[in-house]
Amino acid sequence: MSAVSSRLPAFPWDKLEPYKKTALAHPDGIVDLSVGTPVDPVPALIREALVAAADSPGYPTVWGTPALRDALTGWCERRLGAVGLTHENVLPVVGSKELVAWLPTQLGLGAGDRAAYPRLAYPTYEVGARLCGAEPVVYDDPTELDPAGLKLLWLNSPSNPTGKVLAKEELVRIVAWAREHGILVFSDECYLELGWEADPVSVLHPDVCGGSYEGIVAVHSLSKRSNLAGYRAAFIAGDAAVLGELLQIRKHGGMMTAAPVQAATVAALGDDAHVAEQRERYAARRAALKAALESHGFRIEHSEASLYLWATRDEPCWDTVAYLAEKGVLVAPGDFYGEAGARFVRVAFTATDERVEAAVKRLG
Repeated sequence: MSAVSSRLPAFPWDKLEPYKKTALAHPDGIVDLSVGTPVDPVPALIREALVAAADSPGYPTVWGTPALRDALTGWCERRLGAVGLTHENVLPVVGSKELVAWLPTQLGLGAGDRAAYPRLAYPTYEVGARLCGAEPVVYDDPTELDPAGLKLLWLNSPSNPTGKVLAKEELVRIVAWAREHGILVFSDECYLELGWEADPVSVLHPDVCGGSYEGIVAVHSLSKRSNLAGYRAAFIAGDAAVLGELLQIRKHGGMMTAAPVQAATVAALGDDAHVAEQRERYAARRAALKAALESHGFRIEHSEASLYLWATRDEPCWDTVAYLAEKGVLVAPGDFYGEAGARFVRVAFTATDERVEAAVKRLG
Protein backbone atom coordinates (compact mmCIF):
# COMPACT_ATOMS: atom_id res chain seq x y z
CA MET A 1 0.00 0.00 0.00
CA SER A 2 1.37 3.42 -0.93
CA ALA A 3 1.93 6.15 1.65
CA VAL A 4 -0.88 8.20 0.09
CA SER A 5 -3.44 5.39 0.02
CA SER A 6 -2.71 4.53 3.64
CA ARG A 7 -3.36 8.12 4.72
CA LEU A 8 -6.45 8.91 2.66
CA PRO A 9 -9.83 7.26 2.07
CA ALA A 10 -10.69 6.04 -1.43
CA PHE A 11 -11.99 8.80 -3.70
CA PRO A 12 -15.72 8.16 -3.25
CA TRP A 13 -17.02 9.11 -6.69
CA ASP A 14 -14.97 6.33 -8.28
CA LYS A 15 -17.46 3.90 -6.71
CA LEU A 16 -20.29 5.45 -8.71
CA GLU A 17 -18.85 4.55 -12.13
CA PRO A 18 -20.79 1.27 -12.62
CA TYR A 19 -24.06 3.03 -11.78
CA LYS A 20 -23.18 5.89 -14.09
CA LYS A 21 -22.79 3.37 -16.94
CA THR A 22 -26.25 2.00 -16.16
CA ALA A 23 -27.77 5.49 -16.16
CA LEU A 24 -25.99 6.39 -19.39
CA ALA A 25 -27.66 3.41 -21.09
CA HIS A 26 -31.14 4.90 -20.58
CA PRO A 27 -32.81 5.55 -23.98
CA ASP A 28 -33.30 9.23 -23.13
CA GLY A 29 -29.79 9.61 -21.66
CA ILE A 30 -28.52 10.19 -18.16
CA VAL A 31 -29.82 12.74 -15.68
CA ASP A 32 -26.78 13.33 -13.50
CA LEU A 33 -27.84 14.65 -10.09
CA SER A 34 -24.81 13.21 -8.28
CA VAL A 35 -22.61 16.31 -8.11
CA GLY A 36 -23.30 19.94 -7.30
CA THR A 37 -21.57 21.46 -10.29
CA PRO A 38 -23.20 24.51 -11.91
CA VAL A 39 -24.60 24.06 -15.43
CA ASP A 40 -25.98 27.53 -16.16
CA PRO A 41 -24.03 30.26 -17.98
CA VAL A 42 -21.57 32.53 -16.24
CA PRO A 43 -23.29 35.93 -16.09
CA ALA A 44 -22.20 38.29 -18.86
CA LEU A 45 -20.91 41.05 -16.59
CA ILE A 46 -18.54 38.56 -14.91
CA ARG A 47 -17.24 37.22 -18.22
CA GLU A 48 -16.72 40.78 -19.44
CA ALA A 49 -14.68 41.63 -16.34
CA LEU A 50 -12.58 38.49 -16.86
CA VAL A 51 -11.89 39.36 -20.49
CA ALA A 52 -11.07 42.97 -19.68
CA ALA A 53 -8.39 41.76 -17.26
CA ALA A 54 -7.05 39.04 -19.57
CA ASP A 55 -3.91 41.03 -20.44
CA SER A 56 -2.28 40.28 -17.06
CA PRO A 57 1.35 39.31 -17.78
CA GLY A 58 2.66 39.84 -14.26
CA TYR A 59 2.23 37.76 -11.13
CA PRO A 60 -0.88 38.51 -9.08
CA THR A 61 -0.56 38.98 -5.34
CA VAL A 62 -1.72 36.35 -2.87
CA TRP A 63 -3.63 38.99 -0.88
CA GLY A 64 -5.38 40.26 -4.01
CA THR A 65 -5.80 43.74 -5.38
CA PRO A 66 -7.11 46.55 -3.16
CA ALA A 67 -10.24 46.54 -5.33
CA LEU A 68 -10.77 42.86 -4.57
CA ARG A 69 -10.30 43.37 -0.84
CA ASP A 70 -12.77 46.27 -0.95
CA ALA A 71 -15.24 43.97 -2.72
CA LEU A 72 -14.77 41.20 -0.13
CA THR A 73 -15.20 43.46 2.90
CA GLY A 74 -18.10 45.30 1.27
CA TRP A 75 -19.96 42.10 0.44
CA CYS A 76 -19.45 40.67 3.93
CA GLU A 77 -20.86 43.83 5.47
CA ARG A 78 -23.79 44.06 3.04
CA ARG A 79 -24.74 40.40 2.85
CA LEU A 80 -23.55 38.88 6.14
CA GLY A 81 -24.10 41.86 8.42
CA ALA A 82 -20.43 41.91 9.44
CA VAL A 83 -19.22 45.18 10.93
CA GLY A 84 -15.86 46.95 11.02
CA LEU A 85 -14.04 44.69 8.57
CA THR A 86 -10.71 45.87 7.19
CA HIS A 87 -8.49 44.40 4.48
CA GLU A 88 -6.69 42.44 7.21
CA ASN A 89 -9.92 40.52 7.80
CA VAL A 90 -10.20 39.04 4.27
CA LEU A 91 -8.12 36.74 2.07
CA PRO A 92 -8.88 35.32 -1.39
CA VAL A 93 -8.27 31.59 -1.90
CA VAL A 94 -8.02 29.33 -4.95
CA GLY A 95 -11.41 27.68 -4.55
CA SER A 96 -12.84 26.61 -1.21
CA LYS A 97 -11.98 22.91 -1.61
CA GLU A 98 -8.26 23.76 -1.73
CA LEU A 99 -8.71 25.76 1.45
CA VAL A 100 -10.56 22.96 3.23
CA ALA A 101 -8.03 20.30 2.22
CA TRP A 102 -4.88 22.24 3.11
CA LEU A 103 -6.01 24.44 6.01
CA PRO A 104 -4.93 22.03 8.81
CA THR A 105 -1.48 21.75 7.21
CA GLN A 106 -1.18 25.53 6.84
CA LEU A 107 -2.25 25.99 10.47
CA GLY A 108 0.59 23.71 11.54
CA LEU A 109 -1.57 20.86 12.83
CA GLY A 110 0.00 17.43 13.09
CA ALA A 111 0.26 14.30 15.21
CA GLY A 112 -1.50 14.73 18.54
CA ASP A 113 -3.82 17.46 17.24
CA ARG A 114 -7.50 16.95 16.49
CA ALA A 115 -9.75 18.51 13.85
CA ALA A 116 -13.53 18.11 14.20
CA TYR A 117 -16.32 18.25 11.63
CA PRO A 118 -20.01 17.20 11.45
CA ARG A 119 -20.86 13.48 11.45
CA LEU A 120 -22.50 13.98 8.05
CA ALA A 121 -20.10 16.12 6.05
CA TYR A 122 -18.22 16.89 2.88
CA PRO A 123 -15.38 14.29 2.75
CA THR A 124 -12.62 16.90 2.38
CA TYR A 125 -12.77 17.87 6.06
CA GLU A 126 -11.50 14.41 6.94
CA VAL A 127 -8.96 14.48 4.10
CA GLY A 128 -7.52 17.78 5.35
CA ALA A 129 -6.91 16.35 8.80
CA ARG A 130 -5.34 13.17 7.46
CA LEU A 131 -3.03 15.03 5.08
CA CYS A 132 -1.20 16.64 8.00
CA GLY A 133 -1.35 13.64 10.34
CA ALA A 134 -3.95 15.12 12.68
CA GLU A 135 -6.80 13.06 14.09
CA PRO A 136 -10.18 13.59 12.37
CA VAL A 137 -13.10 13.68 14.83
CA VAL A 138 -16.82 13.69 14.00
CA TYR A 139 -19.54 15.26 16.12
CA ASP A 140 -23.29 15.63 16.46
CA ASP A 141 -22.94 18.57 18.84
CA PRO A 142 -19.44 20.04 18.96
CA THR A 143 -19.90 21.34 22.50
CA GLU A 144 -20.07 17.72 23.71
CA LEU A 145 -16.55 17.01 22.40
CA ASP A 146 -13.55 16.62 24.67
CA PRO A 147 -11.67 19.89 23.97
CA ALA A 148 -8.26 18.33 24.75
CA GLY A 149 -6.04 18.58 21.69
CA LEU A 150 -8.87 20.00 19.58
CA LYS A 151 -7.30 22.72 17.45
CA LEU A 152 -9.78 23.17 14.61
CA LEU A 153 -13.58 23.02 14.59
CA TRP A 154 -15.37 22.96 11.24
CA LEU A 155 -18.96 24.18 11.05
CA ASN A 156 -20.97 23.75 7.86
CA SER A 157 -24.22 25.67 7.63
CA PRO A 158 -26.03 25.25 5.31
CA SER A 159 -24.82 21.67 5.32
CA ASN A 160 -23.51 19.63 2.46
CA PRO A 161 -25.06 17.04 2.10
CA THR A 162 -28.17 17.52 4.25
CA GLY A 163 -29.05 21.17 3.68
CA LYS A 164 -29.47 21.61 7.44
CA VAL A 165 -29.13 25.17 8.77
CA LEU A 166 -27.76 25.97 12.22
CA ALA A 167 -29.97 28.44 14.05
CA LYS A 168 -28.43 31.68 15.28
CA GLU A 169 -28.79 30.51 18.89
CA GLU A 170 -26.83 27.33 18.11
CA LEU A 171 -24.05 29.33 16.49
CA VAL A 172 -23.85 31.66 19.49
CA ARG A 173 -23.55 28.69 21.85
CA ILE A 174 -20.91 26.91 19.74
CA VAL A 175 -18.76 30.00 19.21
CA ALA A 176 -18.83 30.80 22.92
CA TRP A 177 -17.81 27.23 23.80
CA ALA A 178 -14.97 27.22 21.24
CA ARG A 179 -13.63 30.55 22.49
CA GLU A 180 -13.78 29.31 26.09
CA HIS A 181 -11.52 26.40 25.12
CA GLY A 182 -9.26 28.26 22.67
CA ILE A 183 -10.48 26.27 19.65
CA LEU A 184 -10.33 27.90 16.22
CA VAL A 185 -13.68 27.85 14.39
CA PHE A 186 -13.84 27.74 10.60
CA SER A 187 -17.41 28.03 9.33
CA ASP A 188 -18.01 26.74 5.81
CA GLU A 189 -20.83 28.98 4.57
CA CYS A 190 -20.56 28.37 0.82
CA TYR A 191 -24.32 27.75 0.47
CA LEU A 192 -25.41 30.67 2.64
CA GLU A 193 -27.18 32.50 -0.19
CA LEU A 194 -29.26 29.43 -1.01
CA GLY A 195 -31.70 29.26 1.87
CA TRP A 196 -35.18 27.99 0.92
CA GLU A 197 -37.05 27.24 4.15
CA ALA A 198 -34.58 28.95 6.49
CA ASP A 199 -32.46 32.11 6.47
CA PRO A 200 -28.85 31.03 7.15
CA VAL A 201 -26.78 33.25 9.43
CA SER A 202 -23.01 33.75 9.26
CA VAL A 203 -20.69 33.39 12.24
CA LEU A 204 -19.51 36.89 11.30
CA HIS A 205 -22.88 38.40 12.18
CA PRO A 206 -22.53 40.55 15.32
CA ASP A 207 -25.40 38.68 17.01
CA VAL A 208 -23.23 35.55 16.79
CA CYS A 209 -19.68 36.82 17.26
CA GLY A 210 -20.45 39.76 19.54
CA GLY A 211 -18.71 42.17 17.18
CA SER A 212 -15.34 40.43 17.60
CA TYR A 213 -13.77 38.10 15.01
CA GLU A 214 -11.36 36.53 17.48
CA GLY A 215 -11.11 32.80 16.88
CA ILE A 216 -13.59 32.64 13.99
CA VAL A 217 -13.25 32.57 10.21
CA ALA A 218 -15.98 32.18 7.56
CA VAL A 219 -15.40 30.42 4.23
CA HIS A 220 -17.26 31.60 1.13
CA SER A 221 -17.32 30.60 -2.51
CA LEU A 222 -18.66 32.10 -5.72
CA SER A 223 -19.04 28.67 -7.34
CA LYS A 224 -22.73 28.24 -6.49
CA ARG A 225 -24.08 31.80 -6.24
CA SER A 226 -22.43 33.00 -9.48
CA ASN A 227 -21.80 29.76 -11.46
CA LEU A 228 -18.04 30.24 -11.05
CA ALA A 229 -16.90 26.73 -10.13
CA GLY A 230 -14.60 26.82 -13.15
CA TYR A 231 -13.01 30.07 -11.98
CA ARG A 232 -11.97 28.75 -8.54
CA ALA A 233 -13.08 31.97 -6.87
CA ALA A 234 -13.44 31.89 -3.09
CA PHE A 235 -12.34 33.74 0.03
CA ILE A 236 -12.15 33.62 3.81
CA ALA A 237 -13.03 36.37 6.27
CA GLY A 238 -12.63 36.81 10.01
CA ASP A 239 -9.83 36.76 12.59
CA ALA A 240 -7.08 39.08 11.29
CA ALA A 241 -4.32 37.26 13.21
CA VAL A 242 -5.25 33.90 11.70
CA LEU A 243 -5.61 35.34 8.20
CA GLY A 244 -2.30 37.18 8.52
CA GLU A 245 -0.51 33.94 9.33
CA LEU A 246 -2.22 32.15 6.45
CA LEU A 247 -1.29 35.01 4.12
CA GLN A 248 2.40 34.56 4.89
CA ILE A 249 2.22 30.80 4.43
CA ARG A 250 0.31 31.14 1.17
CA LYS A 251 2.86 33.68 -0.10
CA HIS A 252 5.60 31.10 0.40
CA GLY A 253 3.42 28.47 -1.29
CA GLY A 254 2.55 30.65 -4.28
CA MET A 255 -1.19 30.23 -3.71
CA MET A 256 -2.35 33.08 -5.92
CA THR A 257 -5.80 33.68 -7.38
CA ALA A 258 -5.34 34.49 -11.08
CA ALA A 259 -5.53 38.21 -11.82
CA PRO A 260 -8.46 37.92 -14.29
CA VAL A 261 -10.36 35.85 -11.71
CA GLN A 262 -9.75 38.55 -9.11
CA ALA A 263 -11.31 41.10 -11.46
CA ALA A 264 -14.23 38.78 -12.18
CA THR A 265 -14.79 38.32 -8.44
CA VAL A 266 -15.03 42.08 -7.95
CA ALA A 267 -17.73 42.23 -10.63
CA ALA A 268 -19.59 39.22 -9.23
CA LEU A 269 -19.69 40.48 -5.64
CA GLY A 270 -20.83 43.90 -6.78
CA ASP A 271 -23.98 42.59 -8.48
CA ASP A 272 -26.94 41.00 -6.71
CA ALA A 273 -29.26 40.72 -9.72
CA HIS A 274 -27.59 37.66 -11.23
CA VAL A 275 -27.68 35.92 -7.82
CA ALA A 276 -31.43 36.47 -7.55
CA GLU A 277 -31.91 35.18 -11.10
CA GLN A 278 -29.92 32.03 -10.37
CA ARG A 279 -31.83 31.47 -7.12
CA GLU A 280 -35.08 31.49 -9.11
CA ARG A 281 -33.72 28.79 -11.42
CA TYR A 282 -32.68 26.61 -8.51
CA ALA A 283 -35.93 27.19 -6.63
CA ALA A 284 -37.97 25.95 -9.59
CA ARG A 285 -35.78 22.87 -10.06
CA ARG A 286 -35.85 22.12 -6.34
CA ALA A 287 -39.65 22.33 -6.21
CA ALA A 288 -40.07 20.04 -9.21
CA LEU A 289 -37.64 17.39 -7.96
CA LYS A 290 -38.92 17.50 -4.38
CA ALA A 291 -42.51 16.96 -5.51
CA ALA A 292 -41.50 14.14 -7.86
CA LEU A 293 -39.43 12.33 -5.23
CA GLU A 294 -42.11 12.63 -2.57
CA SER A 295 -44.84 11.41 -4.91
CA HIS A 296 -42.57 8.45 -5.74
CA GLY A 297 -42.35 7.40 -2.09
CA PHE A 298 -39.22 9.22 -0.96
CA ARG A 299 -39.00 11.15 2.30
CA ILE A 300 -37.03 14.40 2.33
CA GLU A 301 -35.23 15.38 5.54
CA HIS A 302 -33.66 18.78 6.34
CA SER A 303 -32.89 20.27 2.88
CA GLU A 304 -34.03 23.72 4.01
CA ALA A 305 -31.04 25.24 2.19
CA SER A 306 -28.18 24.40 -0.22
CA LEU A 307 -28.36 22.77 -3.66
CA TYR A 308 -29.42 19.30 -2.53
CA LEU A 309 -32.34 17.20 -1.39
CA TRP A 310 -31.48 14.69 1.35
CA ALA A 311 -33.80 11.83 0.44
CA THR A 312 -34.53 8.29 1.61
CA ARG A 313 -36.69 5.28 0.77
CA ASP A 314 -35.73 3.72 4.11
CA GLU A 315 -33.39 1.24 2.45
CA PRO A 316 -29.58 0.99 2.04
CA CYS A 317 -28.38 3.96 0.01
CA TRP A 318 -26.70 1.84 -2.65
CA ASP A 319 -30.00 0.06 -3.32
CA THR A 320 -31.55 3.47 -3.94
CA VAL A 321 -28.64 4.47 -6.20
CA ALA A 322 -29.09 1.27 -8.24
CA TYR A 323 -32.87 1.74 -8.42
CA LEU A 324 -32.60 5.30 -9.74
CA ALA A 325 -29.72 4.40 -12.11
CA GLU A 326 -32.09 1.97 -13.84
CA LYS A 327 -34.30 4.98 -14.49
CA GLY A 328 -31.31 6.86 -15.90
CA VAL A 329 -30.98 9.10 -12.83
CA LEU A 330 -27.64 9.23 -11.01
CA VAL A 331 -27.50 10.40 -7.39
CA ALA A 332 -24.87 10.34 -4.66
CA PRO A 333 -25.10 7.67 -1.95
CA GLY A 334 -25.39 9.09 1.54
CA ASP A 335 -22.51 7.05 2.93
CA PHE A 336 -20.12 9.20 0.89
CA TYR A 337 -20.69 11.74 3.67
CA GLY A 338 -20.41 9.42 6.66
CA GLU A 339 -21.91 6.22 8.01
CA ALA A 340 -24.90 8.15 9.33
CA GLY A 341 -25.99 8.69 5.71
CA ALA A 342 -26.15 4.99 4.89
CA ARG A 343 -29.90 5.03 4.18
CA PHE A 344 -30.05 8.35 2.31
CA VAL A 345 -29.10 9.71 -1.09
CA ARG A 346 -28.10 13.26 -1.98
CA VAL A 347 -29.98 14.60 -4.98
CA ALA A 348 -28.50 17.72 -6.56
CA PHE A 349 -30.69 20.13 -8.48
CA THR A 350 -27.75 21.46 -10.48
CA ALA A 351 -29.01 20.11 -13.80
CA THR A 352 -30.55 21.94 -16.73
CA ASP A 353 -34.30 22.54 -16.79
CA GLU A 354 -34.58 19.95 -19.57
CA ARG A 355 -32.76 17.27 -17.57
CA VAL A 356 -34.73 18.04 -14.41
CA GLU A 357 -37.94 17.71 -16.41
CA ALA A 358 -36.69 14.33 -17.71
CA ALA A 359 -36.05 13.14 -14.15
CA VAL A 360 -39.50 14.27 -13.04
CA LYS A 361 -41.13 12.33 -15.88
CA ARG A 362 -39.19 9.19 -15.02
CA LEU A 363 -40.26 9.42 -11.41
CA GLY A 364 -43.84 10.12 -12.40
